[in-house]
Amino acid sequence: MRVVSLVPSLTEAVARSAPGTLAGATDWCTHPGGLDVVRVGGTKNPKTDRILSLAPDLVIANEEENRAPDLAALRAAGVEVLVTEIRDVPQAFRELARVLDACGVPARPRWLDEAEETWASLPEPGTRLTAVVPVWRRPWMVLGRDTFAGDVLARLGVDHVYATHPDRYPRVPLEELRACAPDVVVLPDEPYRFTADDGPEAFPGLPCALVSGRHLTWYGPSLAEAPRVLGRALRAARP
Repeated sequence: MRVVSLVPSLTEAVARSAPGTLAGATDWCTHPGGLDVVRVGGTKNPKTDRILSLAPDLVIANEEENRAPDLAALRAAGVEVLVTEIRDVPQAFRELARVLDACGVPARPRWLDEAEETWASLPEPGTRLTAVVPVWRRPWMVLGRDTFAGDVLARLGVDHVYATHPDRYPRVPLEELRACAPDVVVLPDEPYRFTADDGPEAFPGLPCALVSGRHLTWYGPSLAEAPRVLGRALRAARP
C-alpha cells in the first residue's frame, strides 16, 4: 500500500506502525527523524501534481490542518482521501486507530495502547490553573473553543481563558491578553515558534511556560510522553 500523509503527527504514527507504507509527506513532517520519503509541500499548500505522481492508494489529511479545495482536487483525480477530525484526546485515539486500519496496519500498535493507558491513568489534578495560550503573534491568536490542545491542557489541570470563545482560534489584542492576568501563559514552539527571547517579554510579570508544540498539538506516538513533558514545563514556569 502507498500512502501520502499531509499531517505531521499522522506521518509519525504511520511511519512507526507500518514502515515502508509512506510514499510521501509534507515538508513539515519532521518525525520520525531521517524519514526518507518524497516531500509534497506544506500542509496548507501541498503540490497536488507531485502527490498524484506518487500514485497513492490513500492520502490522509485533517479537517483543520489541510484545505478543503486541495483535498477536493485529489478526490477529483480519483485518489481516496481520509480526513480526520480531532478535537479532544479520546477522539485522537479513535481517529488514530481508524487511520492505521485504513493504512493496512494488521494489529493495533503497542505505542497506541501505551499512550491511551497513560492518559486514562492520569490522576485528577490537585489544583487548577488558568492560562492564556497564544499560537501566533502579529496578530496575536490564542486557543479558543473546541481544540485538541485545549483538551490536553484541561486534562493536566490547566483551563485556558478563551475556552468558551465563539472562535476556535480568536485574534485577541495583546492588552486584553495581559488584562486576563492568568496563572500562566503557555507558549508552544509551533505553529508560531515562541522562544525565551520571543514571547515572554510581551507578558511582563506573568509566569510563562515554554512548551513543546509537538507534545501539545500532535496526536501520535508523542501522546505517550506528553503528560510528563508538558507537566515538567508547566511546573518550571511556577516553581
